[in-house]
Amino acid sequence: MNLRDIPVRTLAGAPSTLGDLAGDTVTLVVNVASKCGLTPQYAGLVRLQERFGDRGFTVIGVPCNQFAGQEPGSAEQIQDFCVTTYGVDFPLLDKTDVNGDDRHPLYASLVETPDAAGDAGDVQWNFEKFLLDRAGNVVARFRPRTDPEDLSVVEAIEKTIGR
Repeated sequence: MNLRDIPVRTLAGAPSTLGDLAGDTVTLVVNVASKCGLTPQYAGLVRLQERFGDRGFTVIGVPCNQFAGQEPGSAEQIQDFCVTTYGVDFPLLDKTDVNGDDRHPLYASLVETPDAAGDAGDVQWNFEKFLLDRAGNVVARFRPRTDPEDLSVVEAIEKTIGR
């Protein structure tokens, strides 16, 4: 199944798919958390959305509470935090398990993709990033400590948008 067709739920609880949320844009899927040392990466994600959105790019945030309980809030609390603190205007999914027995099917597919070092497998922490091309293929994986505006991420987005 194409990643864009895997059923997901929006933060508001509505059934959807990545294809419904992002269309045929280049998409950066990121598991996010509100109470993490990496939470300031939201600002960079918002800037990427602003910088590339009109060129066919979308960030999709995936709240996850699997890493030290760093996304404990309700959907309303998560939405309020993201909008008021960082001005998030990209789609957010419902809280999602990215690892373990209850791993969401989207992440079961995403984690098969290796990072730049050639390592696939479990998501390491909050703010791991997967870049999808317009057809829904994973073209790059960036580990949590890679800033969203790191040159490697920006160049991968530009290259994928240009395809």
